[in-house]
Amino acid sequence: MTYYLSLGSNLGRRATNLTRACRLLTRSGVDVLLASSVYETEPVDLPDQPWFLNQVLEVRSELEPPRLLSLVKTIETEMGRVPAAPKGPRLIDIDILLAGDRVVDSPDLVIPHPRLHLRNFVLVPLCEIAPDVRHPVLDRTIKEMFQGTTDRSRVKKKRP
Repeated sequence: MTYYLSLGSNLGRRATNLTRACRLLTRSGVDVLLASSVYETEPVDLPDQPWFLNQVLEVRSELEPPRLLSLVKTIETEMGRVPAAPKGPRLIDIDILLAGDRVVDSPDLVIPHPRLHLRNFVLVPLCEIAPDVRHPVLDRTIKEMFQGTTDRSRVKKKRP
């Protein structure tokens, strides 16, 4: 199954954290097909914290969504993420944005990600690598969602 994952970090060596998360996904059997550029992004829900680096990956995995969620949570823990304030600073955050055209709505996992269409820090990198992918619930492409977003938070492509 093809998934889209969002990676984010605003603590420590942010770029290294993204690279390490990608490497750990690959070592765990997840095939990374495409990676967006890295973007420096303004915190949205809790503005009094360091800016994030964000990236979106297109990946392929044989894992069902709940098992992929378990894997990404294990990777976050292995990298040193500890539970903290919701929306607060974090060493690494890995979210499942989309799982093909599947819809999952369980207490532990909601796919498509419920705020995907509301967040520039996800829409900008996702639009870079998958502008024509269609949201299975909203029936709009990523590009259409980005063009219609009301989010005005700043997202800047990070120079290599």
